[in-house]
Amino acid sequence: MRNKVVAAEEAVKLIKDGDWLAIQGSGGGVGEPGLLLKTLGERFQREGNPRNLTLCHSTGIGNQKDSGTDYLALSGLVKRDIAGHLGMAPKMGQMILRNELEAYNFPQGVLSRMYSAVAAKKPGVITKVGLHTYIDPRLDGGRMNDITTEELVKILEIEGEEWLFFPRFHFDVAFVKGTTADTKGNITSEQEGAFLENLSIAQAAKNSGGIVIAQVKYLAQAGTLNPQHVKIPGIYVDYIVVDGHQTQTCLDLYNPAYCGHVKVPQEHFKPLPLDEKKVIARRAAQEIKEEAVVNLGFGIPSYIVPIAVEEGRIDGFTLTVEQGAIGGMPVGGVIFGVANNPEAIIPMDAQFHFYDGGGLDVAFLGMAQVDADGNVNSSKVGKNMLAGCGGFIDITQNAKKVVFCGTFTAKGLCCDVGNGRLTITHEGSVHKFVEQVDQITFSGQYARELRQPVLYVTERAVFELTETGVKLLEIAPGIDLERDILAHTEFRPIFPDHLKLMDANIFT
Repeated sequence: MRNKVVAAEEAVKLIKDGDWLAIQGSGGGVGEPGLLLKTLGERFQREGNPRNLTLCHSTGIGNQKDSGTDYLALSGLVKRDIAGHLGMAPKMGQMILRNELEAYNFPQGVLSRMYSAVAAKKPGVITKVGLHTYIDPRLDGGRMNDITTEELVKILEIEGEEWLFFPRFHFDVAFVKGTTADTKGNITSEQEGAFLENLSIAQAAKNSGGIVIAQVKYLAQAGTLNPQHVKIPGIYVDYIVVDGHQTQTCLDLYNPAYCGHVKVPQEHFKPLPLDEKKVIARRAAQEIKEEAVVNLGFGIPSYIVPIAVEEGRIDGFTLTVEQGAIGGMPVGGVIFGVANNPEAIIPMDAQFHFYDGGGLDVAFLGMAQVDADGNVNSSKVGKNMLAGCGGFIDITQNAKKVVFCGTFTAKGLCCDVGNGRLTITHEGSVHKFVEQVDQITFSGQYARELRQPVLYVTERAVFELTETGVKLLEIAPGIDLERDILAHTEFRPIFPDHLKLMDANIFT
């Protein structure tokens, strides 16, 4: 039996100029083969090669500071980055904004399912996800800067309906991560909070004629692993790199609550301070019905978790995150993608199959801008920060109901919350309800065609998407309609016959 165990330095020497590299991982070090990425960057700094790599990763990889694909943010190393999200690696993002490499941002679920398409040698991914958004080739085609010109997504018509077609990639090398490998290369993931697409990435590279390099924490003798626990069979793995210092996330060496080995008591979660963000999440949470299947996005939507615990509702519905956790209490912040006390953890591409088929009863996502047509921008924030869509488009286009959550203005907003009312003490200088969004991440027109219920929840007002535009439904107690809402809205919303007050209990 060939010895598959090699040092990280030896493993990255197998990567050649021009290779396509598929990378497992999610933000905050979740499922990230960090040692392999770091060692590859160090090799390039020493030797000046490999050059002109194409990276493919379905999520943002990094800690928003200096890890993940930022290890590869070196001039000449990467020719093209095809990513589901770019906001976790700011150095790479700046290189993209400076036109130093080509970059595409495609929906997370599309890229997640691309690995299966490559493995099975299917033509590619055919989906409606991305229609009428900046992914649509009639808009930007997912291209993120001026030097990115090749079209990697096309319009198809099948039986009179429009679809997007993402032609199949190929992969020369794959980086995957697990917890334990045996000497034959069988990989288990017992200390991982998410499996992501570790299996399909390995299959895709193998069936492309490429090589699979697995980073793990432990090495075991062949034949000692429980076959039911093996997530990547050894027949797909060419090389094993053992990192005894491997962490579970960028914040945790190992948290057993993320993989179901212990259950954290609900009393562990302290109530959030009463501020405008808690107000938004409280109002949004009122849209969750008993036994609903729910997705929570990054940012303010993640506040729904401690609020549901505080209100004793957390066991009345099922929370999910696109990285694969089902049930429990999803974790917010930089390590978004894992959950405390999950009931199940499934592969990410399988989670997106369920989402794409309409399995979510309601989804809560953030919003940077909303316009008069109900379009939402959550992917392009300012001129100097590159984010991308992540799973936003997959989720919002297919959930039975969507609730967008965000403050009414940004940059400097201060509020006084209490005694059943809201007072704006300092207005934000950036309007979020604008005449036209900078980038369409969610299409209001497409939502109307699908007859999809859509709400926009802020700390001072709640809006609804209607056939004729964005309608104002509720305002907060203590808020003046003209001074606090209309004066900071770049379009005039539709008014109901009877304007309601938001529930005063939200502000108490």
